[in-house]
Amino acid sequence: MIFRASALKKVSTTLLPFSDAVSDDLPLGQLLRLSLFQVSVGMAAVMLLGTLNRVMIVELGIGAMLVAAMIAIPVLVAPFRALVGFKSDNYKSAIGWKRIPYLWFGTMWQFGGLAIMPMALLVLSGDRTIDWPWAGYVGAALAFLMTGIGMHMTQTAGLALAADRATEETRPKVVALLYVMHLIGMAVAAIIIGALLRDYSALRLVQVIQGTAVVTLLLNLVALWRQEKVRPMSKAERAAASPTFRDAWRDLADGGDAGRLLAVVFLGTMAFNMQDVLLEPYGGEILGLSVSATTLLTAMWAGGALVGFGIAARWLAQGVDPYRMCARGILTGVAAFCAVIFSAPMGSPLLFYIGAALIGFGGGLFGVSTLTAAMTMPTLGAAGRGLALGAWGAAQATGAGLSIFIGGTIRDLVNHAAGNGILGEALATPATGYSVVYHTEIGLLFITLVVLGPLVRVMAVPNRASGKLGLPDFPT
Repeated sequence: MIFRASALKKVSTTLLPFSDAVSDDLPLGQLLRLSLFQVSVGMAAVMLLGTLNRVMIVELGIGAMLVAAMIAIPVLVAPFRALVGFKSDNYKSAIGWKRIPYLWFGTMWQFGGLAIMPMALLVLSGDRTIDWPWAGYVGAALAFLMTGIGMHMTQTAGLALAADRATEETRPKVVALLYVMHLIGMAVAAIIIGALLRDYSALRLVQVIQGTAVVTLLLNLVALWRQEKVRPMSKAERAAASPTFRDAWRDLADGGDAGRLLAVVFLGTMAFNMQDVLLEPYGGEILGLSVSATTLLTAMWAGGALVGFGIAARWLAQGVDPYRMCARGILTGVAAFCAVIFSAPMGSPLLFYIGAALIGFGGGLFGVSTLTAAMTMPTLGAAGRGLALGAWGAAQATGAGLSIFIGGTIRDLVNHAAGNGILGEALATPATGYSVVYHTEIGLLFITLVVLGPLVRVMAVPNRASGKLGLPDFPT
């Protein structure tokens, strides 16, 4: 039987994941290379929020409050992502590059922060070879600040560059691919870094963190190589006055949907991320699961998120409204947290795992849909796509950081009150604090749904006549 080469090529392209995200201006090879910046950002996120969190408290003996303050530093610089996006929209160079300079300097900030971080942490932990007691605090704060600036700058410029190069038809699929690459970067980094630090020593810590810095530099160099076309600018064009950030922000707000979208991103991210540091303790303390059993939660969450990314790409390719898909993710989150809550009184680890998978699925739909909405938001006046994506990233990162702190605080305060009998005998259980957090997340999801309501386009009349109930039929 004779197969044509073109037919084989068509079949292989169809079976290749995200092959339909390519276009003439953004071939598959360049798209995959560009997505590597998400891998480097995922690696840094695992390093800051996972590995170093445990190493600083357990192996280095640094106080938990100081560790929390260090980890919060990258969150504090998240609101400046909007400014970075605006600057990349209006950057002027002789060769016409806009995004590449910010992607490069973001890489340098991220590399520099990771490069000095291990020595700063060793000094902070008490292994001092100098007589300056404050050197460890200053060095560690500077390392976390530089890494956070680099992560936010790299991701903002990279997303804007991807949005510039993608077409209107392929942009939703590019968003899904970038989310998948970020998740892959986090998963691979967690496995490799965890294995390398199994036999901990100060030297091994230095090697692993600085090795991560080198890998970050290499990945981002490959990602940005020849990704932006050279468009020479004349001296007069470079000397022309640029719009101010205030004017650009006013133009973005005048677009109509920007402010409400940012509110949706902030509230929804808080709702989905408040349980980030509580799911595994909940499984161990309340359901009695072993350490190995609770580690499966990450796999369940990641699997649900991957399924959500894939379905989101398909729905968006079929023309589903991103805001309507966002509502589906929010409603999935409500069901997910209900499953987690009921797993304790029912004593069902299976229901708990299902809830964790649904959290990942709902969060995946929510993230892809809101980022797609930001990427496809029409530009108005001085407001460019970089500003919209920077504002999205600022709302998302700030909501995630605040929610984790608020979730842990609520659990501790409620459990303290329950343990002292303030809440009554019926609620004097360790599960009460967790339950309050999960109920709070459900409440935030409903509030997010209400804020989202006006953004959802009204369905056509024939669909209502068919008897199917759509989101516009809900009283939001």
